[in-house]
Amino acid sequence: MNLTLYDTYTRSLREFEPLSPDEVGLYTCGPTVYDFAHIGNLRTYIFEDLLRRVLEFNGHTVKHVMNITDVGHLVSDADTGEDKMEMGARRTGKTAWEIAEFYAEAFKDDLRHLNIMEPHIWCRATDHIAEQIAEIQCIEANGFTYQTSDGLYFDTARLPNYGYLARLDIEGLEAGTRVDMAEKRNPTDFALWKFSPKDEQRQMEWDSPWGIGFPGWHLECSAMSTKYLSTFFDIHCGGEDHIMVHHPNEIAQTEACHGTRLANYWMHGYFLQLDDTKMAKSVGEFLRLQTMINRGYDPLVYRLFCLSANYRSKLNFNWESIDGTSRQLNRLRLAVYSWGDPGSETDASYITRFTEQVNDDLNLPRALAVTWDLVKSNLPDDVKKATVTAFDRVLGLKLAEWVPEEESVPDDIVALANQRQKARAEKRYPDADTLRDQIIAAGYEIKDTPTGPEVTRKPKAD
Repeated sequence: MNLTLYDTYTRSLREFEPLSPDEVGLYTCGPTVYDFAHIGNLRTYIFEDLLRRVLEFNGHTVKHVMNITDVGHLVSDADTGEDKMEMGARRTGKTAWEIAEFYAEAFKDDLRHLNIMEPHIWCRATDHIAEQIAEIQCIEANGFTYQTSDGLYFDTARLPNYGYLARLDIEGLEAGTRVDMAEKRNPTDFALWKFSPKDEQRQMEWDSPWGIGFPGWHLECSAMSTKYLSTFFDIHCGGEDHIMVHHPNEIAQTEACHGTRLANYWMHGYFLQLDDTKMAKSVGEFLRLQTMINRGYDPLVYRLFCLSANYRSKLNFNWESIDGTSRQLNRLRLAVYSWGDPGSETDASYITRFTEQVNDDLNLPRALAVTWDLVKSNLPDDVKKATVTAFDRVLGLKLAEWVPEEESVPDDIVALANQRQKARAEKRYPDADTLRDQIIAAGYEIKDTPTGPEVTRKPKAD
């Protein structure tokens, strides 16, 4: 039952072997906090949460680091356009610092709603300017930089294997490029430090050996991950959109400075699609988790929805599928609740089957199938409860914590219960039975207790 993970760098499934027996270093690319996260973004963070949970399920101690990008991410990944933070500040009428704080907290709220574990270390780009400048100086000292009128750039031609993660066709890019390269030497070169425009005042800028300006977007991740983990750590994650530009540039910076590819495993979660179109802010398909909450869905419905597909496959979002997932979660919760308290023992065969699936490159769809097999099994309830609670260390659905919502019983049902109680006291048992049938037909249950009858709504399976 060894854990195998798909490594984008080698394009292969690899048995996971930690670099240190004491701790697994995990770095996940965090949000650019110029706007709310959409549910497509959040799918990636659910995948990364599952990865961390599976590592811990296998007995590893994980050190999880996530960045918050609050400067340097331009509208185009190719170092053109406006800084997204400055753009967000103009849109909202707030300062760039204010919107960074506001949207970072909104992002953390989304994580809490989805039961995504927070990283052990949050690191903001603006808190690590000194580290980023130091990394540029290292890259510069090793001969990988050149300066233009708008900044200091990384010379990708100096790195023979640049773009290996993305399998970039460098010669093809150079022959076919139609973009305005300005003063760049090569189409794949990227900014390490951008100079502040002379004709405008930026809200976020710092002094540096090269002039007043701000760091390039790619720099923060390599500088902060090496600070908190090492120059070569276990796993680096992000969305599939990072494969072509952001992550190759992180690797290039680290190779130029430290001689490593930064991480031993590179893993990427794939996009959520809306009607077979990539969900992105830039094209207007922007559904927030709060949108689902406002429509009455428990946010863990979305978590379960994401578990229904492998993280390396596209997942198409539609409300019909969400409705179906909501019914599934309700059935699962009701089953687990009905089992009462967990016993002291789990079922070894089911634990083995579940582990085999999650250790097969996080195969959560099959792990869920094992979960449903457990639900339908003839095992004692206390064993089932203990076993599914163990599963939930990975699933993260809070199954053992869920209880049905209490709701007030309508006055007419209370009146029927009172009439039944009176009929029982007067030994009119046929009348009492008729009244009980009326209560049940209305969708309620009645239970006689030493302190009187208790009326509750019947749980719904769908």
